[in-house]
Amino acid sequence: MKGRLSNLALGLVAAAALAVPAQAQAAGWKIEGRGFGHGVGMSQYGAFGFAQHGKSYGQILRHYYTGVNVASADTKSLRVLIASGLGSLRFTDATKACGKNLNKNETYSFRADSSNVTLRRPNGSKLAGCGSEGSARGGGSVRFEGVGTYRGDLRARNVGGSLYAINKVGLESYVQGVIPNESPASWPQDALRAQAVAARSYALATRVGGEGYDLYDDTRSQVYGGKGSETSATNQATRRTARKIIKSDGNVATAYFFSTSGGQTENSEFGFSGGSARPYLKSVNDPHDDTSPYHRWTVRYSQGEMESKLSGLFSGNLKKIRILEQGRSPRIVEARVVGSADSSVVSGDTLRFRLGLRSTWAKFKKN
Repeated sequence: MKGRLSNLALGLVAAAALAVPAQAQAAGWKIEGRGFGHGVGMSQYGAFGFAQHGKSYGQILRHYYTGVNVASADTKSLRVLIASGLGSLRFTDATKACGKNLNKNETYSFRADSSNVTLRRPNGSKLAGCGSEGSARGGGSVRFEGVGTYRGDLRARNVGGSLYAINKVGLESYVQGVIPNESPASWPQDALRAQAVAARSYALATRVGGEGYDLYDDTRSQVYGGKGSETSATNQATRRTARKIIKSDGNVATAYFFSTSGGQTENSEFGFSGGSARPYLKSVNDPHDDTSPYHRWTVRYSQGEMESKLSGLFSGNLKKIRILEQGRSPRIVEARVVGSADSSVVSGDTLRFRLGLRSTWAKFKKN
């Protein structure tokens, strides 16, 4: 019967356990931790919990971002890099490109041509020269073949002889393409609305000024999937918060967010290696974050696995990890990796990434 062991199977398991030497059983490390992510700003699971307890999106934002005020954005559109290093870019659903009228049911392409871009017909013949950047638009969206469907314009920019695919999109349409990729669409509306305001603010505060683009479509900025990833619930959250952003001291706040706090968020100067203090990114208690499956977690490694993952940070046999400094929460800012012959001081982020941990809120126990 599924979920139960027979008496014979239980006996075999017990015998196998007895056959393992006690020393081998004891060798290893146990790492107990909390949270998932850097810990700075809004905990998404915490926002979910607050919304379940009847808090509005404004109350959620003001809890996680100390002293901010809700304002309206002035920016109308953004340019998002969605692919690079392309020789050509095939697209459909466009009605106009490079000054030419197109049949939206046919597949056209932009092609890198020396330092310029050319527009090509479905049969590959040249339809128009576009200069260093070509732009295609349709009745509301354009489909980038093999990638997705995007509102606004699809642009092809020649950079060093290859194409960057860039989506120039309205600010609200951008947010619609972000929220379902950052929060589950099934979550309460106020959690999604808080996410919408945070996403809008983060985008405007972190524009990179790249080669014809402002943002990336991945975690270097925020995960953006375009029109093809939108849902009715997340679009509603965008509409109900239209143009809303958070500001601190008159500037758009860099509204960091992450999955799970473990019960307390962290100051920005401690949550990131080399981070700077920001008045609105302060550690706060997070009472409803415990709905997350990552609120508490445990990882186990053998001695050999730990030594391999931390190779180069100690000499001899790995003896202990001594926590030297913590942030406002118990997250590790600095620790010493102690070997039998030599040791070194590392950041909490170094331990997190070397050991594949969900956060820097961790305790280490050697058996």
